Amino acid sequence: MNETDNRRRNQLLLVLFIGVLMGALDIAIVGPALPAIQAYFGVGERAIAWIFAIYVLFNLVGTPLMAKLSDALGRRSIYVADVTLFALGSLLVAAAPNFGLLLVGRAVQGLGAGGIFPVASAVIGDTFPPEKRGSALGLIGAVFGLAFLVGPLLGGILLMFDWRWLFVVNLPIAVLVIAMSLRLLPAARPAQRRPFDWTGMAALGCLLASLAYGINQIDTQHLQASLTSLDVWPFLLAALVLLPIFWRIESRAPDPVLRLNLFRSRQVVIASALAAGTGLGEAAVVFIPALVVAVFGVTSSTASFMLVPVVLAMGIGSPLFGRALDRFGGRIAVMVGIGLVAAGMLAVSLFSITLVLFYLAAVLVGLGLAGLLGASLRYIMLNEAPVSDRAAAQGALTLFISLGQLLSGVLVGAVAASRGGGVTGYQAAYLLVGIVALALTALSSGLKGHAEELAGAKHGVALADAEPSHVHGNAQHHPGSEA
Repeated sequence: MNETDNRRRNQLLLVLFIGVLMGALDIAIVGPALPAIQAYFGVGERAIAWIFAIYVLFNLVGTPLMAKLSDALGRRSIYVADVTLFALGSLLVAAAPNFGLLLVGRAVQGLGAGGIFPVASAVIGDTFPPEKRGSALGLIGAVFGLAFLVGPLLGGILLMFDWRWLFVVNLPIAVLVIAMSLRLLPAARPAQRRPFDWTGMAALGCLLASLAYGINQIDTQHLQASLTSLDVWPFLLAALVLLPIFWRIESRAPDPVLRLNLFRSRQVVIASALAAGTGLGEAAVVFIPALVVAVFGVTSSTASFMLVPVVLAMGIGSPLFGRALDRFGGRIAVMVGIGLVAAGMLAVSLFSITLVLFYLAAVLVGLGLAGLLGASLRYIMLNEAPVSDRAAAQGALTLFISLGQLLSGVLVGAVAASRGGGVTGYQAAYLLVGIVALALTALSSGLKGHAEELAGAKHGVALADAEPSHVHGNAQHHPGSEA
């Protein structure tokens, strides 16, 4: 392999890195802006939650859609289209004269960002030799940790000027990424095409949108009356009806959005529930600046900087949990992680919030998320999934994390609004998140012990060695499987 090829691959990796970082930052950076946007448009907690939730919803839909389109139309064209959509959405948000148009912009952003990471992963699979793919994918995956570290700091700086700058800053970056992509990304279309599960994707999108809107409209102060109102029950009923329809569609689809055969394993079912809980806790962190502004009366910019202990704890905790995973296994690592998240959430919800208590809770939540967002759940999924379904298993894990993020966004907004907003409202919301985390801590006790995990892993390696090599190639070729 000559030096020119290595240089070109490094340049390619750089453009993919910048593109993924741009999309990842818009999840981490929007939290600090929520109080400022809420004050600017004069909307309540229930409405402001949709700034995050609608991005996650369209991101969730965009991930399999864009991955499949890149299979059919080529990586370069879809990657450029994704970045263009993201930039257009950013422009709509920054120029929005009203809150409705701002939400449209966030939806467009989410749709574009949904495709950036899986298409980047597929480009690496197409262009990097097998011995270099792991390190390249690891570098791209590390972008999300970097985004959570940089996001609050960058958000705090830009909020000193105006909240719109958080979205305007995406435009020159997008132009740079598009120009580099047109020059560096391969234009060839993959030879093999599999049919896209349009019906399943539509059913899943409608199901999630109905569920999210129905939950967001619940008034926890008047729960019974709320559940029987036209703003709630028709949407919850629609989600309930769509669930078996989606299940039936997926059981017949040649290349389904969700591989149902994975859920024959109790481990996979528990890990999926824990992934949703992880998304719930991760998204709840987005609303912490709103709580900080209400409690301490600081500016949105200062509230952003006060999130730094969360991300520092995540950075410190990730390698610690990695070592704990090797030594004690997935069950202990997950139980400790979800338990720390529960402790942090309950601390800010049950006690009078002082600066010391807030930072203690922030560190607990950051350490807990490090244990869940790192390798623990992916390790469990890899051990349980058949070799040919390992990529699909990672995709399912991402799907459930996104589901948890979506539900967390609308749930925190609904509970906070029901309790009158402010400190009382957000404390009630975090109490609910803490109770869910406690329940999931108990659920995680049903995972396999370390000895049983090791025995299963050895069995999986033996099966992998016995299978034809083409199985591994197919597993690697799932775009977005590393998301």
